[in-house]
Amino acid sequence: MQDTDTRELVRMWISGWVVSRGAADPAPEPWGWSIDVGVAGQVARHVLPEPTEADVRKITEATSAPGTWLKLFAEDDTVRPWLGPEWRLDAPGFLMSLPLTAPERPEMPPGYTVTTWTRGGIVRALVRTEAGHLAARGQAGLAGAVAVPDQIVTAPEHRRRGLGSVVMRILQYEAHQTGAETAVLVGTPAGRELYTALGWTLHAPMASLVLEDLEDLEDNGN
Repeated sequence: MQDTDTRELVRMWISGWVVSRGAADPAPEPWGWSIDVGVAGQVARHVLPEPTEADVRKITEATSAPGTWLKLFAEDDTVRPWLGPEWRLDAPGFLMSLPLTAPERPEMPPGYTVTTWTRGGIVRALVRTEAGHLAARGQAGLAGAVAVPDQIVTAPEHRRRGLGSVVMRILQYEAHQTGAETAVLVGTPAGRELYTALGWTLHAPMASLVLEDLEDLEDNGN
């Protein structure tokens, strides 16, 4: 994976992300891809693996729908000056990858059980207590040889017990069993630490911005 360029890694990421989220197929653009998502707070997203100021300004000038997101693979400080105040800067992301090998299925910590299943191109892992309470969960979108872990969550009362790591390793194991060879994701700042500890390689930062409703901004005095 060290020799794979950012554009190809981003393509791999969105190929599994759209499966995981049930989004439309990515529409190729000269600057990257557009994806119709159609959920609350996210109408669509434009993904630019190598953003330029000219491309970003062209997109934003033609965009008026609140809930449109820009995923720009560059530092926040680089792209923020290219957009107006109606575009809110969200938490940064980090493009990471991991070759999938054939490890043994991870064992659960004492007091927890895990259920896994695959349906509709998505592998899911659900961790519960012995009493059946939700402790952690996660899923991965499968796209041929690519797996994209997504929505990894640990319940607050069960954090710092290694469950996030277990969920990730289980998803990696299950994805490999389906034939996936590479895992790609965009992690949060907190996730970046976890994934680095699990052997993932960091490739690029990602700035994330969303167009907010101008009326809401005016109502809030912003």
